[in-house]
Amino acid sequence: MSGTLYLVATPIGNLEDITFRAVRVLKEADIVACEDTRQTLKLLNRYDLKKNLISFYESREKQRIPHLLNLLQSGRSIALVTDAGTPGISDPGFRLVREAVRLNIPVVPVPGPAAVTAALAASGLPTHRFLFMGFAPVKKESLRKTLLSVREEEGTIIFYLPARKIGSFLEALRDSFEDRPVVIAREMTKIYEEFLRGTPAELLEIAKTREFKGEVTVLIQGAGK
Repeated sequence: MSGTLYLVATPIGNLEDITFRAVRVLKEADIVACEDTRQTLKLLNRYDLKKNLISFYESREKQRIPHLLNLLQSGRSIALVTDAGTPGISDPGFRLVREAVRLNIPVVPVPGPAAVTAALAASGLPTHRFLFMGFAPVKKESLRKTLLSVREEEGTIIFYLPARKIGSFLEALRDSFEDRPVVIAREMTKIYEEFLRGTPAELLEIAKTREFKGEVTVLIQGAGK
């Protein structure tokens, strides 16, 4: 009988943002597959968990999948985690889940934190419909085309972004979305959590005077009334 693949959501900042169930699953799993062993160790140490870790990051995803599938088929249970948030949501996990499903290996979500929903809930923008775009394209022309392609979306539009790219992103957004309300969520659940609100032009002026670190979530009001 095959083991089970658990998709365990982990804190996006504050280490207290983890469910009792997630801690139990991490404790009981035979193996924890993680994006960065150093990050995962911080979480495991916080809850006094000693586990066998296997690194599972984007550039080694294809290489690791056969090994993890073999472990699952031999009856071992695996808890998949990323550095922060929910596995497979702009983080490694989708390909492994797809192959596990194909092989009829049980896949069990252990829900919890996700930056996209945390930012949306506190943004003040409409929440009844939204379009999550993941990480924005890096190249200027690709970004321009992507923004134009979602300009008529009625729901709130959400992007992840490396903080160092916020200036160029807002410049492109100003050209495509003009005075549309925008929210930048940064350092969520951490000491310096902050939500910046304004038009693309207004936020660009703020960004010119600030140094943002890490990753940010950008939310854009949709075209719907």
